[in-house]
Amino acid sequence: MTKLIVDITTSLDGFIAGTDISTTQPLGKNGELLHHWMFQNKTDLDIKILFEIVETTGAVILGNRMYSTAIDLAWKGVTPFYSPAIVVCHKVPAKKVEGFSYITTGFDDALTHARTLAGKKNIWIIGGANIIQQFFNAGLVDILHLHIAPVLLIQGTRLFEGIGNDLLQLTKTSITETPGAVHIKYRVK
Repeated sequence: MTKLIVDITTSLDGFIAGTDISTTQPLGKNGELLHHWMFQNKTDLDIKILFEIVETTGAVILGNRMYSTAIDLAWKGVTPFYSPAIVVCHKVPAKKVEGFSYITTGFDDALTHARTLAGKKNIWIIGGANIIQQFFNAGLVDILHLHIAPVLLIQGTRLFEGIGNDLLQLTKTSITETPGAVHIKYRVK
């Protein structure tokens, strides 16, 4: 059965990006430190963790801010995803790239499109924070996989800001430690 999975790296203090996000700095000031476990300092176990999400994903959903700040420099004009990616946006961006679909009619339609593309595989809600918050607010997230980097960004874009005032209960299903992150998987109740 297809599950909606939020799989994202955060700082220990809950930020998924630093301040001053731009096309030249898509993760904001010091935001690249969050992803050292995926690149500079990756271990065989980190690679296995990354492979699991990639292998089980049939479609990716992301917001337009993430797309528009990363597509040119960080992603070098090509999709970094191994599955079709859906960009939720108010209007289709001027730069369209193969491997991406652009949905301008809201996250409900993006989810419907993602379900069609994913088949029996999972849907990865990759970010940014706003799109993840919308899926949490709608009660649609099945699994939260946090990669907690050993850094305090102190300011930037918070992952859990704006997800309402109701208690959200999680059940830890696994925890793995590597030098660059603590990887915790939760089932969302």
